[in-house]
Amino acid sequence: MSGTEPAPSATRPGTDSAVQNPGLQRDRLGVIGVTFFVVAAVAPMAAVVGGSPVVFASIGAAAPAVFLMAGVLFAIFSVGYVTMSRRIRNAGGFVTYVASGLGARAGAAAAGVTVLFYVAVQCALWSQYGVFVTQLFADRLGLPVPRVVLLLLSLLLVTALTARGVDLSLKVLGVLLLLEVATFVVLDVGILVQGGGPSGGSLSGFTPDAVLAPGLGVAFLFCVSCFTGFEATVVFSEEARDPRRTIPRAAYLSIGFIGLFYAFTTWCLSTANGLGTVQDDAAAKLESGTFVPDIAGRYLGPSFVTVLDFLVVTSFLAMLIGFHNLFARYVFALGRAGAIPTVLGRTSSRSRTPVAAALAIGATELVVLGGFEITRADPIGTTYFWLLALGTASLLTVLLVTCIAMLSFLAGSRAEEGLWGTTVAPALSLVGFVVVLYLAITNYALLGGSGVGAWLLLGIPLLAVLGWWRATARRDLDFAADPS
Repeated sequence: MSGTEPAPSATRPGTDSAVQNPGLQRDRLGVIGVTFFVVAAVAPMAAVVGGSPVVFASIGAAAPAVFLMAGVLFAIFSVGYVTMSRRIRNAGGFVTYVASGLGARAGAAAAGVTVLFYVAVQCALWSQYGVFVTQLFADRLGLPVPRVVLLLLSLLLVTALTARGVDLSLKVLGVLLLLEVATFVVLDVGILVQGGGPSGGSLSGFTPDAVLAPGLGVAFLFCVSCFTGFEATVVFSEEARDPRRTIPRAAYLSIGFIGLFYAFTTWCLSTANGLGTVQDDAAAKLESGTFVPDIAGRYLGPSFVTVLDFLVVTSFLAMLIGFHNLFARYVFALGRAGAIPTVLGRTSSRSRTPVAAALAIGATELVVLGGFEITRADPIGTTYFWLLALGTASLLTVLLVTCIAMLSFLAGSRAEEGLWGTTVAPALSLVGFVVVLYLAITNYALLGGSGVGAWLLLGIPLLAVLGWWRATARRDLDFAADPS
């Protein structure tokens, strides 16, 4: 199947009754709107506060350089990704690309693993969010509200915002993202104005000796995981204005912003702490999660730490809104293709929003999180780490297959698109993700997937086989590009 195939009709083939589906609203999002959803799904504040200490603990002062390396890998991947986006306009994202390059059965197999990735990662993030919001209410507001209650209310809110429509979600995301980015700009400037800390703004963390340290593999793996969600650029392509121009610009803008934001902020944090001690200090504060707040308190005072505590929670909320909107469009595209029940591939006739998909996702997350709660699993040590490890491995598997699909799909476009965009960049990103997947498997225990949690990895081949079987049993599966 290729991007030149005729677009499917508004009714799904193979259903008992032909129900008209208005589809997603066209021409709704511009470059900034799509970029907001990408950055929200990545959640830079949550990544810096929760993820950067792990990178610092692994490789010390070289953390900013490793974040740049991860950004370069995704930028190279985006070259082929963007080249395909000019030919494919579909909310199916990775799945549509795999189906276009390797066939419907491979696409359906990728769909199974992609759904596993989104469910696992979102539930992991919900579990972590539940701990943070409970601490915020208890420590800062003096309200000891049960974690399960706050988690349930937040899940209902995010599901309702997604079902209500992309316009309202975008307004909420815009406010939350501007607040969290502005907060770190203030922190970075505060550090630099005071001389850059004990290390005085040193760049020694970018030297080859610093980067090529024993912890590089683990650090790089965690940095890559901090870019999860960038796929939103293509998933929102059906709702974008002039997608052939909007999607490439949003892709490069979001990757560039995220990579530079991570690198610059972690560089400020490392020099503020002191390059010589940053690795040990970050490792000592991993469990308490106070590495970044302690630095912020030293430079800007306790009031700023209070603001930071609130904005970390709102950053998580923004991330969950972004992910829910992103996943809802994925589920919608899979339902429209016939890979899952077709009722999920319909939109509201009034708002043109995938309401059924949004509600189904909320219900699924409620069931998964409820299962862990019933077994009294630790929300961080078990639920978060187990599901994050599974989600990371699932994403890397899909990225690797997507690179192969891009090479296959773009093979006949070299004369028109050029060798770099059709062959070299996809091949380089394929090698890069093979390395990262190897790191994920060999360091799976460090991701939190040790013991019983390691058995969850069996979900990847299981969902892939189920997807392949679905496409084999149902020949009318349609992952066609640019549906109208």
